[in-house]
Amino acid sequence: MMIPLIQTLQLIVNPTRFLEDCAARYGDSFIVRVLGWNSPVVAFFSSPEAIADCLAVPAKELDFKKATHVFQPLFGGNSLVLQEGRSHNRLRQLLMPTFHGDRLKAYGELICQITQEITRNWTAGASISMQQIMPNITFEIILQVVFGMTPGERYKQLKELLTSLLDDITKPWYSSLFFFPPLQKDLGAWSPWGKFLRRREEIDKLIYREIDERRLSKDVSRTDILSLLISACDENGQQMTDVELRDQLISLLLLGYETTAGVLAWVFYLIHFHPEVKYRLMQELDGLGDELNPEEISQLPYLSAICQETLRIHPIALICTPRMVNDIVEIAGNKFTSGTVLVPCIHLAHRRAETYPEPEKFKPERFLYRKFSSYEYLPFGGGYRSCIGAAFSIYEMKLVLATIMSQFQLELADSRPVHPVRRGITIVPSGDMRMVVSRKTRAEVQTQLPLQS
Repeated sequence: MMIPLIQTLQLIVNPTRFLEDCAARYGDSFIVRVLGWNSPVVAFFSSPEAIADCLAVPAKELDFKKATHVFQPLFGGNSLVLQEGRSHNRLRQLLMPTFHGDRLKAYGELICQITQEITRNWTAGASISMQQIMPNITFEIILQVVFGMTPGERYKQLKELLTSLLDDITKPWYSSLFFFPPLQKDLGAWSPWGKFLRRREEIDKLIYREIDERRLSKDVSRTDILSLLISACDENGQQMTDVELRDQLISLLLLGYETTAGVLAWVFYLIHFHPEVKYRLMQELDGLGDELNPEEISQLPYLSAICQETLRIHPIALICTPRMVNDIVEIAGNKFTSGTVLVPCIHLAHRRAETYPEPEKFKPERFLYRKFSSYEYLPFGGGYRSCIGAAFSIYEMKLVLATIMSQFQLELADSRPVHPVRRGITIVPSGDMRMVVSRKTRAEVQTQLPLQS
């Protein structure tokens, strides 16, 4: 009993160290117990061969709901993350179009506008915490682009409640509640679980009011994701229920807010910790001209390589969606029996020296000269359970980064290296990650950058 408990606590407190220590001791594949009391065996894989086998196992031979049950209180029982079979396929088909193609392009200008609005009052010499600014930007993008809400009383209430909830679940001790069901006791509003349930109820009331009003308005001109989902129909002509809509919105918020903000904090740190990378990026941005065009930004090769390399070292999630074996499956020559949870490990796959020479080094050039397979590079997971918001997240990263870097000269307030720390379901730079700001033209910025080595 103690070993599963200890391993679970190690994973909660310092997941990257736990995974790296296990890999150093046991190799590309290892087995632990990290899903709480009475936990099943969990097998982690990081070699491309094992990941390919794992992602190729047919869905009918796996149970995703049992392996991801810890998320149900947060996401809701109808979340795409918790669905299987036809239900999963139906929701995925309804959600996917809103995150790709022309729909994605329609969000570009709004993402840039939100970024400019939040950074508008930055002044020369100001010290800015990227750990506060990046979540602020990504949260506003979620509310306006995904929820389609505009500032007002409901917007304010929802933002306050969601911010409070998100602040709590990013604390290790609070998020531990979801791994240990015996701690999920409603002992009144003062108790941690009681507080969570009451706040969730308040959030749900606001979301359902928004859904009701949106259904009644029937405004076909709206392009936000909620409006598109309300009007979407499956192959049988059925629309999502209000509960399904609520669960998808909350899932998109929880999976797309703190995660993207965390990666953005990393990318700003890595660029400014490597002056030669910053120099080359500024040269590329200088070719855009005075008016920023979202589509031109999204096509910049070095900007894309910087985002890809950042996502390699610090992926959106450390692991792919866990999957429980129903009977017997074979992964990389080894058989795993019923009840075993299979976990392709993104963090370890991205740090294999066999795939990425000098894996600890930040080298965007890796992605300019080589294309990695979907089993070597999978920052958003892989296979039929990969993140539906992957394209949106990368698009958002590029636009936020380019918008800020085109308007401001930034410098790290502290030149000392940071280290990864856990914040909720993502890994962020330690400390506030403060930067000193000065507003300059691109030409002025270029004259102060070091010569390319």
